[in-house]
Amino acid sequence: MSDKPKVEIYTKWGCPYCARAKQLLDSKGVAYDEFDVTMGGPKKAEMLERAPNHLTVPSIFIDGMHVGGSDQLAALNAQGKLDMMLGL
Repeated sequence: MSDKPKVEIYTKWGCPYCARAKQLLDSKGVAYDEFDVTMGGPKKAEMLERAPNHLTVPSIFIDGMHVGGSDQLAALNAQGKLDMMLGL
């Protein structure tokens, strides 16, 4: 079993913020589970249930904790906190 945290990202097709967030995670070599909620459905409902005050994508979770969207992920990275959260 990996000691790396579980990263999950809810995205929509064509979303530039989603692409930016995934690019940041990719640049760090972090594996993540991506859930496309473009068409709504159960994963969209799950996203809203997990983070009811976050209505936009991407919606990013690290080890079950909601960290926000692309801007929040970039801010964590700029503050040097993201690597610690990701176990890097």
